[in-house]
Formats: sequence, structure tokens, C-alpha cells
Amino acid sequence: MQPTDRYLDPHQARQRPPTPYEDLLGDAIERAFAAGVHDLAGLVEHLNRSHLATPSGQAWTEENYRAEIARLAA
Repeated sequence: MQPTDRYLDPHQARQRPPTPYEDLLGDAIERAFAAGVHDLAGLVEHLNRSHLATPSGQAWTEENYRAEIARLAA
């Protein structure tokens, strides 16, 4: 591995493999970005249309999205 290769590893900060829920959430977020959604309100709307609920089974809101992303980032 060359010294600059460490910057090319997209999983360098990962502590464990993602859970199935995290994979599904990431895929839904990527699909939203690919569809041209780049604002929080649009992202929340896209997540709700994708039928991927929050871990507690609720619909997404801007508030619970922020809280969930912060939880996942911790």
C-alpha cells in the first residue's frame, strides 16, 4: 500500500460492517441524490416514498432524520 492509498479507502473509518438497515438507508439516500434531491425536506420525502421507516417504525421527519444520522455517526 502506498502512503496516498489510505485516502482512497471509502471504509477507512468503519468500525464494523454496516447492518442491513444501514445498507437500506444508505441505498435510499443514494437513490434520492441520484434523482436530484439535494435538500433535507426532499430527502425526507423521498425516504417516506421509499417505504423505509425509521428504526422505531415511524415516518421520517427532518427532526428524526437528523437524530438518526447523528446516532449512526457516533
